This record gives sequence, C-alpha cells and structure tokens, in this order.
Amino acid sequence: MLHGEETSVWADKGYVSAEREDAFKGPGKVGGVMRNSPKGSPLHPLDARINRIIAMVRAKVEHPFRVIKRQFGHAKTRYRGLAKNRAQLFTLFALANLFPVRRRLMALGRVCPKSERLPVWRA
Repeated sequence: MLHGEETSVWADKGYVSAEREDAFKGPGKVGGVMRNSPKGSPLHPLDARINRIIAMVRAKVEHPFRVIKRQFGHAKTRYRGLAKNRAQLFTLFALANLFPVRRRLMALGRVCPKSERLPVWRA
C-alpha cells in the first residue's frame, strides 16, 4: 500500500510493472523491486547483481518477522485491545533483536541459560 510520498519501495518480482517502475525513476527515489527476466531469455547479469543486493537488504528486514513467527509462535494477533497487541508486538520485536546474538550474550554471562535458576531476592 503506497501513499505517494515514499522514497524507496522494496517488493517481490510479482509487483513489477512498467507503471510502478516509472513511478520510482527520479531523483531521490529508489525502486528495490526484484528484476524479472524477459520470457524465453536469461536474466541479464547486471539485473542478477541488482536482485542479489535487493535480496540481501530484504533478508535483513524480514528476518525478525521469521523469528517472531517461528521461534516465538506469533502467527496471528487476537483482538485483545490495541494497547495490549501493541505492547506484545513491541516486546516480541525487542526479543527478536536479541535472538541473533543470544549465544554471545550467554557467553558473556549477561543472560542465564535455561538450566540455571535465578536467585530469588527476599526482603
């Protein structure tokens, strides 16, 4: 969904059209839509390099969504109120940012493994 004031768009090959490409040819605009090969011929090597760059950017952006869906099991949002849903998603995305570095954090001793219990502080 576009509102017209975007400076860049990143999308799959299914969104390629001449109309969309023309909308993102201009100064200060980046069209990060994967390139298609013409029917019956291979993809031009320059377009293949561009597709690889686009794929690397999209992979970094989409990885937290995979972590949230697969590792944390958040596939659907139940309606519990906008504030509760927002709080849950903010927490999940914060944890998703920590997920790739979890082993390094545990090695530093800042995060306890599951096998260790945290001490209970009593006043």
